[in-house]
Amino acid sequence: MKLIITIDTEEDNWARYSTTDNPVENIERIVQLQALFDRFEVKPTYLITYPVATNPRSVAILKTILDAGKCEIGTHCHPWNTPPFEEEINERNSMLCNLPEDLVYRKLESLHKVIGENFGISPVSFRAGRWGFGTSVARPLASLGYLVDTSVSPYVDWSVYHGPDFSAFPLSPYRFDLDDILTPRADGSLLEIPATVGFLQGDFARCQKWTKACETNISKKFHLKGILSRVGLLENAWLSPEQSNSKTMIRLARHIEKMKLPCLNMSFHSTTLLVGLSPFVRDREDEKLFLRNIEELLIYASRSDWTAAWLKEMAIELN
Repeated sequence: MKLIITIDTEEDNWARYSTTDNPVENIERIVQLQALFDRFEVKPTYLITYPVATNPRSVAILKTILDAGKCEIGTHCHPWNTPPFEEEINERNSMLCNLPEDLVYRKLESLHKVIGENFGISPVSFRAGRWGFGTSVARPLASLGYLVDTSVSPYVDWSVYHGPDFSAFPLSPYRFDLDDILTPRADGSLLEIPATVGFLQGDFARCQKWTKACETNISKKFHLKGILSRVGLLENAWLSPEQSNSKTMIRLARHIEKMKLPCLNMSFHSTTLLVGLSPFVRDREDEKLFLRNIEELLIYASRSDWTAAWLKEMAIELN
């Protein structure tokens, strides 16, 4: 089993869309986080936004780690702060997949270019901001030479936020048709490595059917989904210290090990490293717990038959 760690490495703003006011103070905290990763010899993939890629201090911090061979730098596009700025700034347009494909290409090209200039690399791994992925993003990525995407969050529907519905998407990595990101294609130019999301009951397909059944009007009226969750019959879980504690993450990982999937993909945001920026770490106690949950998962990984991998390494291995 390979353990991939993908971090949306971004500006300090949370749920605020600004083209210019984008401080990156949270990136200072990555030094401490990387020290934790180094202890366990794991290799994170930092997926960076335009404000991070253009700030001299954040570039210096991340480039030091990159030059030491201890991380991968990939791309994470927030359309509202990635030039060119031609669209109206609103919630719908915060989903990259909702923009015209030509504009998507030019934004991705802009971010790709500045990462190349400031880090001396050509990134090949990508995650869309707010999980806003679709064919209009996949095609420009492929044309820019990307190898792997990690924008899919299986069993999750983001349509209430004007985003994609990933309810029917698989958890296992797969190559796909650029004109239909749900359709596997053995010779597809892009590999999808979804974020690890599943159910604590183990039978993911059955649990997803139950989840959909709970979305009918009558089920919502009687709060069926909440009842099933409270009695332990339908519990959605993320391999993320933002959404789950270490016990939950380990329990989810054990189910995936039994499924014999090739990798796990833990995900979170760099903003969660700085108290008060995200809703997941509100005070110092939350901060300690957040880091402890990461550490406890890494302890479990070190005692199990897991090895660390970057996204780009998996793209080559699963070719």
